Amino acid sequence: MSYQVIARKYRPQSFQEIVGQKHITQTLNNALKNNRIPHAILFTGPRGTGKTSSARILAKALRCPNSVSDANGALVPCGVCDSCIEIAESRSVDVIEIDGASNNGVDSIRELRETVGYMPSSGKFKIFIIDEVHMLSGSAFNALLKTLEEPPDHIIFIMATTEVHKIPQTILSRCQRFDFRRISLKEVSDQLAHICTSEKIEFEKEALWLIAKQGDGSMRDSQSLLDQVISFSNGPLTKAKTQAILGLTDRNLLFETLAAILDRNSAQLVDLLKKMRLTATDPELFMTELVELARHLLVVKTAGVEALSIVEIPESEFQELATFTQKSSTEDIHHLFDLLLKAIQDLSKSQDSYIVLEVLLLRLATSPRIDDLQTLLANLSQPGTTHMAQQPPRAHQAPAQPAAATPAPAAPQARVQQTGFVTGKTPEDRWIAFIDRVRGSDPLFGAKLENLIFVKEDANKIMLAVSKTNAFLKDILSDADNKKKMQGFVDSFWGTGYSFMVSASGESQGTSAQVMVQKKTMQSEELVKQKIMNDPKVLAAQRVFNGTVKSVSEIKPDSKK
Repeated sequence: MSYQVIARKYRPQSFQEIVGQKHITQTLNNALKNNRIPHAILFTGPRGTGKTSSARILAKALRCPNSVSDANGALVPCGVCDSCIEIAESRSVDVIEIDGASNNGVDSIRELRETVGYMPSSGKFKIFIIDEVHMLSGSAFNALLKTLEEPPDHIIFIMATTEVHKIPQTILSRCQRFDFRRISLKEVSDQLAHICTSEKIEFEKEALWLIAKQGDGSMRDSQSLLDQVISFSNGPLTKAKTQAILGLTDRNLLFETLAAILDRNSAQLVDLLKKMRLTATDPELFMTELVELARHLLVVKTAGVEALSIVEIPESEFQELATFTQKSSTEDIHHLFDLLLKAIQDLSKSQDSYIVLEVLLLRLATSPRIDDLQTLLANLSQPGTTHMAQQPPRAHQAPAQPAAATPAPAAPQARVQQTGFVTGKTPEDRWIAFIDRVRGSDPLFGAKLENLIFVKEDANKIMLAVSKTNAFLKDILSDADNKKKMQGFVDSFWGTGYSFMVSASGESQGTSAQVMVQKKTMQSEELVKQKIMNDPKVLAAQRVFNGTVKSVSEIKPDSKK
């Protein structure tokens, strides 16, 4: 037997197999159970969402002599009787499928009207399935009106269309309409996983998500793409192979670019731009994907865990975005989104789209951070704060210290020796230095680790914990690959013989690297302020001028003022 494509081989044969259209299958099941099937039904919706398949399944249920009710009371055709097999193979004389695109004239409808009067050769109903019914001509629709409104009792019309707006209201008013919805990416991805499992094909979940995304809510399109990717891969379906065959943007490149922008890391972004040139990344496609990713980041930042029901991305990517939300304010992400959206318009007008892409990304990486009002007010209440907008510091870099009569001490930081062993005054200093080194080697992984809570360092074991809001970090570090990566960093920076352990709910046991740095910075600033306030020259100036010190500001050594 010749090869049968996946879209045909796995075409649904019962309402239970229809994916993503529960509102329709439940209604039809109830109508079958209560014997309330209308004589004219219209299925409308995007392509590949199950309209024609539902029409055939309904025809089977109406004509199958062995239909039985399942546990939910739904009528299920047997699928093995002559009637079911004939309908599945499109050769039933009592289930007539008509292509509205090629039989759109009034003569075809006249022939249909003559056929309507004949009783079915077997069973109770004769069913007409008219696909792409919107292609019928105006005169054909007019010829169908009377028959559609008052057909014989043994006739049922099932019509399907992707463009319901082209159907006259006189036809719509005579039909019971069912609107098929776009199938969610998760439902499509799960169905593709079921198909791959049945076909004994190994796969990565991210690869199936990419295929489902390209299918744009159409199960048939997604299954056709799956067929194509399977032929190309000739083995396990991987994310890299799927991106290559479908010509998609590298998702890792997208996330690395977004991380560099949020970190205001221009040097890393220059390296990524070189990589885009070498891999011949399409600027317009890349920018479109980056805008979508920025939108997802904004939704995750705003909605938190509830964003899972809004943002259609794999769980691994959701966890990455959840980590990114710690780096920027909502206003900063809004600013990022606005600039990216404007850049898409500029790309279409530019002769060299790469120039627009590079300049925009570098502009974002060097732009000042935008904080919300509450953060600004909190900063204003701290010593040494003089700016409304923060300049982009490097990760974990403490703000510049106020100048004094004597050089201001820098915020306490751990130091890392070139030999690879982490040293410092306290275990907390060593943990901060460790995070800095990890971020230098792997920014994305380092961004995750900085949200871990450092509990203690005990007998060559680093005790870590996760907060309730970052509980997903425990699952990430439980993954075999990430666990191996983490242990490698520990061996490299702490020294051999060290290990780590991550537990849950550790808010009361310690603090994260971010909080440690902020606390040390504030302590350092307070010490500097107290030292300045107690300086004999400052005290003498207050006595001479009968004044008080309102604030302490930094004077940079290279300032001309």
